Amino acid sequence: MRSRDEEARAILRGNDRGGYSVPNGRVYPFQWNWDSAFVALGFATFDGNRAWQEIETLFAAQWADGFVPHIVFWQDDAGYFPGPDRWQAGEGVRTSGITQPPVAASIVRTLWDGDPGVRPRLAALFPKLLAWHRWFWRYRDFEGRGVVVAMHPWETGRDNSPEWDVPGAAIDTAGVAPYVRRDLGHLDAAMRPTGAEYDRYVALVDFGRSTGWDHARIAAENPFRVADVGMSMIFLRANRDLLALAQVLSDDAAADEIAGHIARAEQGIGWLWDDAARSWCSRDTITGRSSGFVTSASFLSFWAGAGDGPRDEAMLAHLDRIGMRVGYLMPSLDPDDPGFQMLRYWRGPVWAVVNYMIGRGLKEAGHVAAGERIRADTNGLIARSGFYEAFDPTGGAPTGGDTFSWTAAIWLAWARRSDP
Repeated sequence: MRSRDEEARAILRGNDRGGYSVPNGRVYPFQWNWDSAFVALGFATFDGNRAWQEIETLFAAQWADGFVPHIVFWQDDAGYFPGPDRWQAGEGVRTSGITQPPVAASIVRTLWDGDPGVRPRLAALFPKLLAWHRWFWRYRDFEGRGVVVAMHPWETGRDNSPEWDVPGAAIDTAGVAPYVRRDLGHLDAAMRPTGAEYDRYVALVDFGRSTGWDHARIAAENPFRVADVGMSMIFLRANRDLLALAQVLSDDAAADEIAGHIARAEQGIGWLWDDAARSWCSRDTITGRSSGFVTSASFLSFWAGAGDGPRDEAMLAHLDRIGMRVGYLMPSLDPDDPGFQMLRYWRGPVWAVVNYMIGRGLKEAGHVAAGERIRADTNGLIARSGFYEAFDPTGGAPTGGDTFSWTAAIWLAWARRSDP
């Protein structure tokens, strides 16, 4: 364990670019939004100042309207696609024009431990977090349902999940100019999104750029508008954690505002329950159609505190069934689904960061044994295969990039040993 600890710390130091981290220097050479949030957890185990700095650097790229981008291009890297010239976005520093799952408030609450020495940093970050949440309420919950509507598969963090196949089929890719993907120069194509999927991603980037990244217009006209179960659950939890931070800072007005949005989400989140699948599922807001897929994101209901007795029981039944089908929980797609692929990105592999949220959520909801199974399986995967991007749930083989920052962070912060 000491050897793994040392390796994890070395990865975080090696991927540090001076105030921010890259997920993996060869494949992902910039700062990614939710990656940095999780990376802060790892730094917090041995360098508290650096942990706060990771989040502060991310929010240094925040737009005036509160938007926080999914990529910040602090330095040039001409080989990456799509790079800043394709996005043509950002204020002060070049960025992408879409966001990512809003985990930052939850991570900041974890970093906050009552230490008066870091209270000024919390007080400085809080209005930036609140501004980002207000941006979500305005541009990603524009129908007032209390769920988060993703405008791009990349926004969800689960790029090529099968949840996006049917909604994505409506995207016109005829005008996409030829391009070269960096990922295929470093990783096996069998592990990555297909060419057809990538064409859709690029078409959505081109559409957003054509609007000048007018997020109101994108919300109204974008050809892909899917209520993502993962982002919705993460945002509900993040709002609960932001409320707790408002109370720490005695900001009563912000606390009342946040509480109102929590109440709306608690009322509206049931729209994502699929009775046929007996699961939480993403839903296409254009057609109203539920995806019907049971994915790892479905189990974030425990992290969000979104369940009730019967729905929790249904999700625990899925967990038990899936747990008997794989060697390691939690696969990103139900292994009983015919589209399950053990090594292809978000169509099967296990991701340590999702397991962190699922495992903690289960324990907080009182399902201690189930939560411990998730943590122990994460520990086993990393102990067996190292700090890779993701892992085969059937046998534990690594997939994706190596020396991966957020996997190292999750090891240090959670997976290495059982919670007290």
